[in-house]
Amino acid sequence: MKELKKEEIDSEYYNEHIFSADSRFDFMKDLKSPFQKYRVQKVLQIYTPKKNEAVLDLGCGWGTFCFALAPICKHVTGLDYSRNSIKLCKKLSKKYPYKNIDFVLADARNTGLKSESYDVIISADLFEHLYPQMFEETLDECRRLLKKGGKLVIWTPHRGYILEILKNNNIILKKDLSHVDYKSMPRLLDTLGKRHFQIRKSYYAESHVPIALTIEKILLPFLPLMRRRIAILAEKTDQKVN
Repeated sequence: MKELKKEEIDSEYYNEHIFSADSRFDFMKDLKSPFQKYRVQKVLQIYTPKKNEAVLDLGCGWGTFCFALAPICKHVTGLDYSRNSIKLCKKLSKKYPYKNIDFVLADARNTGLKSESYDVIISADLFEHLYPQMFEETLDECRRLLKKGGKLVIWTPHRGYILEILKNNNIILKKDLSHVDYKSMPRLLDTLGKRHFQIRKSYYAESHVPIALTIEKILLPFLPLMRRRIAILAEKTDQKVN
């Protein structure tokens, strides 16, 4: 693999390295795996969409949340800017009976979707893949797309977690080059507040590894190294939040 330069991670990188047939992330297609079940469970603990709500899954990847949410909400739109992601999602959708899912190939910063058309936006494992300006532009687009009182669900890795530190230094685990900019909890809350989002929930969550999660649950309130994930529920409001 060639050495990637700053801001060179783009849609073609995902087409070639993440959603290709020989990708090391191919295991993510198994939507019933323990890891995928963990992701769905944890995100639904942040907020569970209601029957009458329309949901947008930003950076839908393998369609995990689209297929998980289709039985419980009105409609789900899966959006990704990787053409191979959307191609894969459409292929996987043939295994399911759901008629309330559609997949859109578009950039999260400029989706082309109708303003104020969604009750809920899911951003699970997306923001760590976005460069700073892309992240802020994506939040602006989320605000445009959400109805008044709409919910933004955020699930993203915590850079200070012990395994993330080791991985970013290629110790034990291989560094994920697509994680171009981790967002801290304070930074996320501040950026959301500046865009008139009210924070309804914000906390750190443990990992999915059985033995580790027990230890992490006990220690994560006190020890940043044990904080695996950042979880946030933000609500669109009319006034700037300090």
